[in-house]
Amino acid sequence: MRSAVLAALMLAVVPVAPVVAQPGAAPAQGCGELVTLDTHARTKTSYALAQPKSATQGDRIALVLLVGRGGHLNLDDRGCPRALVGNFLVRSLPHFHGAGFVTALVDAPSDHPGEDGLKGFRTSPQHADDLGKVIADLRKRTGLPVWVVGTSSGTLSAVNAAARLSGDSAPDGVVLTSAIMSGGKGGLRPWAVQTVFDLRLDAIRMPVLVVGHAADRCPRTPASLMGRITARTNGAREQVATVTGGPGGAQRGLDACQGRTPHGFLQQEAAVVAGIGRFVRGGQY
Repeated sequence: MRSAVLAALMLAVVPVAPVVAQPGAAPAQGCGELVTLDTHARTKTSYALAQPKSATQGDRIALVLLVGRGGHLNLDDRGCPRALVGNFLVRSLPHFHGAGFVTALVDAPSDHPGEDGLKGFRTSPQHADDLGKVIADLRKRTGLPVWVVGTSSGTLSAVNAAARLSGDSAPDGVVLTSAIMSGGKGGLRPWAVQTVFDLRLDAIRMPVLVVGHAADRCPRTPASLMGRITARTNGAREQVATVTGGPGGAQRGLDACQGRTPHGFLQQEAAVVAGIGRFVRGGQY
């Protein structure tokens, strides 16, 4: 049943040490097991698998985390990102782990490195197939339900996977935060105008949660359009949650699309993760 939540609940989660303390730095113990899979056209795709022990077996769920921008995290051999460390999902890893979630932080494939990374590839069938291999591998390794969680440009990847995949390769649910819902100026890069509405939202039948911030000034992720996503999906459960509060942001234009702004739920990471956790485990955000 579709519903809207007008404010995020500021709930505490178990505090843990941050996964990445400073940009480019990583804790000595690493960030998770680095798993590398064979993917499209003889490429390799890696993800960092972290399995905290702080939840009971019945509450354990695995999350495939799909970051924004170009998606190229440049994971090191300890599973730690060397790029995009300010992304909402990277910053929120300690909160996901404190809540007992297993996480798979997915890097861009070997043929899409650098700042552009996955741009232009996120909506392709090959990308969905690659993510299906990650999902199937994660499910086999953990024996757990697997959800995909995308933020910003990562929502294109999440919707692509949820709409195209089936069987063991398909996610059990999808969470979209700061979804790409408005096109930009394409110019010589036509992929710059892609939105989640370009994909088969109607093919999505698993649970769907859409979260955005009322103060998000990124021109590509207006929170006012979130209801149009669930109007097109056919999810078993659906909810739209609008976050308010936080420090706000004076940024405008593409500067407002950075992670450390309302677009990335700055200083509200714990509350947003808590809401995501409630929905993924069968409740309301």
